[in-house]
Amino acid sequence: MDKSINWDKIMKSLEKWRNKVLNSPDAKNPAVTTIAEEYGKGTGTPEEAWAVLLSTILSLRTKDEVTRITSRKLLKRAPNPKALSKLDVKEVAALAYPAGFYRNKAESLKKIASILLEEYNGLVPNKMEDLLALPGVGRKTANLVLIEAFNMYGICVDIHVHRICNRAGWVNTPNPDKTEMVLREIQPKKYWKKINAYLVLYGQHVCRPQSPYCSRCVITEHCNKNNVEKSR
Repeated sequence: MDKSINWDKIMKSLEKWRNKVLNSPDAKNPAVTTIAEEYGKGTGTPEEAWAVLLSTILSLRTKDEVTRITSRKLLKRAPNPKALSKLDVKEVAALAYPAGFYRNKAESLKKIASILLEEYNGLVPNKMEDLLALPGVGRKTANLVLIEAFNMYGICVDIHVHRICNRAGWVNTPNPDKTEMVLREIQPKKYWKKINAYLVLYGQHVCRPQSPYCSRCVITEHCNKNNVEKSR
């Protein structure tokens, strides 16, 4: 465990900032978190697990608002794998539009539904290796399903988490998968399930890809980028 990173202070500051932001009228949780709350709030029901898996796949390279809209449309018609398996792939694609790469995602969802029906009695599995074996499912998606649907430990690393952790100097990694592995070594387990929800919102509002609002940063004392610039 890296003792030089004060995770308690970092996460406490992010939590306080996040609560304040979410209390504002127009603020919203990340799309997949919203869908998970609508379909069971981490209770691990079959409906919730399917909703989280479906919405996470739709969310890839797609804006949150589009993910919310398309997830709700598709889940209304296909609230479980059996219902989706009865839809034509073109119909699934039409419901997934305008999510990014909606045709490819429709094909993946059709294949996933068939696999779940054939191998898992129509249920979304709760093991990492089983989730990774599904078409179109990577570690980000698998971790998010385990966290949001089954309330299990995992570290979901999307582009925001990867960018901020590297920008702050907490890790030095080339891609999100490597970032996850390092975070598993250096971050206390009690924060694993929270870091994605905190940093996704923070990455959208403050620590943006281009022109981050460093003057608004609530974790500036823990950011190597800001500390290096201040020392110049």
